[in-house]
Amino acid sequence: MTTPFARLELLLGPEALLRLSAARVTIAGLGAVGAAAAESLVRSGIGHLTLVDFDELRATNINRHPFAFHSTLGTPKVTAAARILHDINPAATLTPLTLFLDADTAPALLADHPCDVLIDAIDSLLPKTEFLLAAQAAKVPCIISCMGAARKRDPTRFVAADLFDSHTCPLAKHLRKRLHRRGAKRGIRCIFSREAPRDPTAPVEPAPDFYIRGRLRPPMGSLHACTAAAGLLAASETLRLLLEPPCA
Repeated sequence: MTTPFARLELLLGPEALLRLSAARVTIAGLGAVGAAAAESLVRSGIGHLTLVDFDELRATNINRHPFAFHSTLGTPKVTAAARILHDINPAATLTPLTLFLDADTAPALLADHPCDVLIDAIDSLLPKTEFLLAAQAAKVPCIISCMGAARKRDPTRFVAADLFDSHTCPLAKHLRKRLHRRGAKRGIRCIFSREAPRDPTAPVEPAPDFYIRGRLRPPMGSLHACTAAAGLLAASETLRLLLEPPCA
């Protein structure tokens, strides 16, 4: 019987598998994008994953979230993720943390759970800004930040570049401005779409959880192919950074 990662070893070689099994990756934000990245990384032999999110799975997640099933609704995202990811690779070390990240909690998280690669898949601007600043201050070796995947229809338009070279995405624009004002440096790898966001085709009604922890959360249309593409690209960039400089 072959091992679960036999096909991966054929492609990357045994030394790469050992490096991936020793790698530590933190994913902040387990929405559709972050969850897609997490699944791909566990299936790619990453040995240590810290999963951070404060939210639970809802019916509106089913159209795009890889861990959203009718049987998991109401479950914390990190709990559902850890259970499913452990079923994929029982040997992986998974640390699920139900935590809201902000200027106070982000430094402690990074100090308590050091990582080789950090994936920021947070969808709110202020927590995202504070978390990336904390990550640079903590000198996390490799940082990947995922921009908006909602209101897109073309999964082939997602690309990776330095955050300060990103364009088109409104979230990236606002994030660049905030980080620049706060003295952030280049070097944050950014996943963004070259496709301009599409306007909704129907009136937008506020969701029942419109206000959570002071955040404004108007619902946005989303397509599974696009959120998955963004997450898979983040996972691919993670593997590249782990197997090539500067993380190697």
